[in-house]
Amino acid sequence: MLKKGTTSSNWVRGIADTLSAQGLDAAALFAQAGLRIENLDQVDFCWPSERISKLWTIAAERAGNPDIGLFDPDRPRPDNYGVVSYAMMSSPDLETSLARMIRYHRLVSDAATLSLEPGTGGKWARVEILGGEYPIPRQRYDYVMQTLLAFCRWMLGRPLRPLAATFTHQVPSSLVAYNEAFGAPLRFDAPFNGLLISNEDLASKLLTASPELAVLHDRMAGQALRALESAGVSYRARQAVARHLPNGAPMRATIAAELKMSDHTFQRRLTTEGTSFTKLIDETRRELVQHHLADTQLSSSEIAYLLGYADQSTFFRATLRWFGESPGEYRARVAAGP
Repeated sequence: MLKKGTTSSNWVRGIADTLSAQGLDAAALFAQAGLRIENLDQVDFCWPSERISKLWTIAAERAGNPDIGLFDPDRPRPDNYGVVSYAMMSSPDLETSLARMIRYHRLVSDAATLSLEPGTGGKWARVEILGGEYPIPRQRYDYVMQTLLAFCRWMLGRPLRPLAATFTHQVPSSLVAYNEAFGAPLRFDAPFNGLLISNEDLASKLLTASPELAVLHDRMAGQALRALESAGVSYRARQAVARHLPNGAPMRATIAAELKMSDHTFQRRLTTEGTSFTKLIDETRRELVQHHLADTQLSSSEIAYLLGYADQSTFFRATLRWFGESPGEYRARVAAGP
C-alpha cells in the first residue's frame, strides 16, 4: 500500500465529515476499510489511496446511495486543501488560483493530479486519480470534482456554471444529483474526468483576492512543498522496503543504492530524520500489517510472507508486540468495528 500514493489528513477529514453529515458512522466505515479514524488527529499522517477508494465503496453500499459523493454540493470546504487553500484564495483570478492548486497539489495528495488543458471556449480542469489493485469508485471522482467546483464558486462569490462536465464512469441511473451539483451539460463514458471552465470565468477576479497575502501564502505553500520533497528520505525508504519485503528484510545498503546514495549518507539522513533502518523496517511492517489484516482474503501465512517473515511464529510475536493481540484477534476486532 505504501507505494500506491497517499492523501492528506485535511482531505480525508472532509470525507469523514461528509459521511457523518449523512448519518453514517464514519469511524465504523473507516475501520471496515482498514483505516483508523483517530489518525485524523495527526496532521502529517499519509492516508493510503487504495484504502480511501475502499472507504467510498463501503460508504456508498452502507448508505444505499451511489450519489453519496455529491452530498451538499454548495459547501465550499476550503479546509480540505490545507495551506493550499490560502494560496488559491488570495490569487487575483480563478485561472491563477487553479494554477496554484496544480503547483502545490502534492501537499493535498500525491495520489491524484490536476491539470488545465485547452478546450473549446475555455480550459478543462482535468482530474486523474492514480489507480492500483483496488478500482477507483465513481464516488471518489464525484467528490473531488464537486468539491473543486464549490470552492471555485465560493472564491468568486457567485454561481459558476461549467461549459461541460465529463466523467469516465457509466451513466448513473439518475442524473438529479449531478444536475444539482454541476449545473452543466453532462457526458459519461468520457475519456477523462473534468470540468470545462469558460475563459471569461477563468479571468474573473476572486472575491477573496489579496495581493499582499498572495505573496505570503505563495511563500508558505512553497516552503511546505520544499519541506515535503526534501524531508522524504525515510518515506521513500519505506516505499522501497515495502517492495523488497516479500523476499525478506532487505539490507540497508540495498535500499541506499535504490535511493541513489551511499550507505553512510543514507544512515546519516535517517538519523537526521529521527529514525534508523531497523526502526524503519519495523514501522513499515507494522503499517502494512494493518492493511493486510483488514483484507479477509489474505491468510496469516500469506501476510507473513508479504512482510518478509521466515515463519508464522515470528509474525505472531511481532503482532503481539505491536498491538498486544494475535493476528486473529486484531482482525476480529477490526471487522467488528468500534
